[in-house]
Amino acid sequence: MDKPKYKRVVLKLSGEALAGTEGFGINPSVIKSIAGQIKEVAELGVEVAVVVGAGNIWRGKVGSEMGMDRATADYMGMLATVMNSLALQDSLEQLGIETRVQTSIDMRQVAEPYIRRRAIRHLEKHRVVIFAAGTGNPYFTTDTTAALRAAEIEAEVILMAKNNVDGVYNADPKFDKDAKKYEQLSYLDVLKEGLGVMDSTASSLCMDNDIPLLVFSFTENGNVKRAVMGEQIGTLVRGKE
Repeated sequence: MDKPKYKRVVLKLSGEALAGTEGFGINPSVIKSIAGQIKEVAELGVEVAVVVGAGNIWRGKVGSEMGMDRATADYMGMLATVMNSLALQDSLEQLGIETRVQTSIDMRQVAEPYIRRRAIRHLEKHRVVIFAAGTGNPYFTTDTTAALRAAEIEAEVILMAKNNVDGVYNADPKFDKDAKKYEQLSYLDVLKEGLGVMDSTASSLCMDNDIPLLVFSFTENGNVKRAVMGEQIGTLVRGKE
């Protein structure tokens, strides 16, 4: 294909993806690589929105398990996503890509508040938009944020970029050499089999709004572009059947 398959996408990155092999914090070479792949796609004319997790800095669930109030722990996780988003914004702008960070929690000194119509206008002007601070509510993951924002901005697909797996399997391929990789799945399959692609809230939201999800590995350079061009990589999850 010589033209991108999708015009507007949401790219979902886990926080762990930014940590590289260290497992914690932000790895400069990794975030530069991610920014480079986003630039490659943006220069094709694709409108790119990004949602970044915070597992490389803080997980609300872990804080809750330590005895912390769950809402407080989740708010800390939302703040950590802002740190990751600002780091990604800086890397993109060093490459000459105009970028805006919008947060669900008001912090005007560092980023814009999330306003749906403004986000869409930025995308139409071919600026990359990074959605930070989750949904602004505790008990919701950044997977749910990606599903919600994709529905709001009418994205054609969610690209779920993984750093340790190249699709969806019926078992963990690290521990089971016979694990089977799926090329296509329905959201009902994901929910019924508990495949852990996204949390159930995010999966249901995508299913109800008919938003396809492509799960793939970003560690191979150029895979984000391949995904946008419609090449058969990773696992495609869609529809009710």
